[in-house]
Amino acid sequence: MANITRYNSLEDIFSDLTRGFWVKPVGAPAGEALKMKVDVTEDDKAYTVHAEMPGVKKEDIQVDVYGDQVSIRAEVKQEKEEKKGEKLLHSERYYGMVSRSFGLPGEVDDKATVAKYQDGVLDLTLPKKSGNDARRISVQ
Repeated sequence: MANITRYNSLEDIFSDLTRGFWVKPVGAPAGEALKMKVDVTEDDKAYTVHAEMPGVKKEDIQVDVYGDQVSIRAEVKQEKEEKKGEKLLHSERYYGMVSRSFGLPGEVDDKATVAKYQDGVLDLTLPKKSGNDARRISVQ
């Protein structure tokens, strides 16, 4: 035997079709917590990376350079407490990992790379490898 559902209006039909569609998934990161904004520029001698990571400690940042690939990783820890007198009214904690990886147009001299972190901003200077590796082959 079939179940028959009676709808009173178009709003009831729309409500059934969109049920659960607007619900935020469980475990989704809150707002700006996982974002790392990165700017990459290039001049004749080096690539410069400017990565914004507010609230991250210098010890929690890891930078890996392999050939023309750059990977930046940081552990994010944020704690917030609101107290009134001796009562704890509100407490939030967030722990997680944020990372970015990207390729550059040319290889990087990883031995001469310089990384500086100050005021929530990581600045990388990635010198280009000398062009001695490439050579023109004559066709016979």
